[in-house]
Amino acid sequence: MKTVHKLDVYNLAENLSDMIWFDFESWSDKVQKTIGYQIIRSSDSIAANIAEGYGRFTPLDRKKFYRYSRGSFEETKTWLRKLFRRKIISPTRQSAYTEIINELGPKLSAFINKTK
Repeated sequence: MKTVHKLDVYNLAENLSDMIWFDFESWSDKVQKTIGYQIIRSSDSIAANIAEGYGRFTPLDRKKFYRYSRGSFEETKTWLRKLFRRKIISPTRQSAYTEIINELGPKLSAFINKTK
């Protein structure tokens, strides 16, 4: 069995949370304190729940954590939409986020559905 760190879905989640982590530094104090800390937690939770589920024994238990990961993914997308609308993230950077979101979403869904 592969280690969790070798899974595409896990690495995409890690990349997304790292992007957010590093962009956070350029945001105003107001944005950091309102959206910033919440989006860091939700984006970090995507990969963390994939890892936790991957370490579980039963398929039902694994799937539960993968679904938590999906919820954190949806929360992260909500925060990103707010950052885009409020023009906190530049259009160029928005494209980078959109690209990873568009790849991670289907892979995460397929990963969850594949769990038996």
